[in-house]
Amino acid sequence: MDRTIIITGAGSGIGRATATAFLEAGWQVGLIGRRQETLAETADGDERALILPCDVGEAESVESAFATASGKWGRLDALFNNAGIGSPSRPIDETDVGIWLDVVRINLTGSFLCARAAFAWMRAQQPQGGRIINNGSISAHAPRPGSTPYTSTKHAITGLTKSLSLDGRPFDIVCGQIDIGNALTDMALPMTKGVPQPDGSMRAEATMDVGHVASSVLHMAQMPLDANVQFMTVMAPKMPFIGRG
Repeated sequence: MDRTIIITGAGSGIGRATATAFLEAGWQVGLIGRRQETLAETADGDERALILPCDVGEAESVESAFATASGKWGRLDALFNNAGIGSPSRPIDETDVGIWLDVVRINLTGSFLCARAAFAWMRAQQPQGGRIINNGSISAHAPRPGSTPYTSTKHAITGLTKSLSLDGRPFDIVCGQIDIGNALTDMALPMTKGVPQPDGSMRAEATMDVGHVASSVLHMAQMPLDANVQFMTVMAPKMPFIGRG
């Protein structure tokens, strides 16, 4: 049987590009997202794509989606915990509490719930094991101005990655993280026009093709379970991250 992966946030951007790469590589791919129509666009009629409408921030919705995939496949080889949202660039005292709660619900709670479901499935299957790949961010290392909700969740994703890496050892469940910088998606389009910088200026930033993210995640997922990419950073090399200013 083809190898299997569930990808969250598969209706657009990094999720869609990654799902397409895995389908082209012959994997069975579960597509998780809130909108059936965008997931269908990602699937593009491929019979190996399994559309799983789901709100990753709702425990019952996640359990239902994973149960559907389990009934279809029987085995799960990988999860790409990709779903996430950003927030308006504002200092903390101007950040609406509702926005904070939304970002935490999708970026952090959603990743926890999907990892929890995948971990339980991988632990119970025979032979045991599988791989969880979390989508971190350059913001898991260095924040942008006015990004308290997003940056906080991405730092927390690193903690989730490390915890899963330890907890998975007895069951051959490995976990790695890909930290992405300025992949050109709709979410990153403002980077090409001008975004706030630490010195108070607004400047455009370099971007990279999202396909480089997809191929990197595929590389991580294809490794045998006795090897792991613990952390990978894939970024536009001219974006402001390395160095000062």
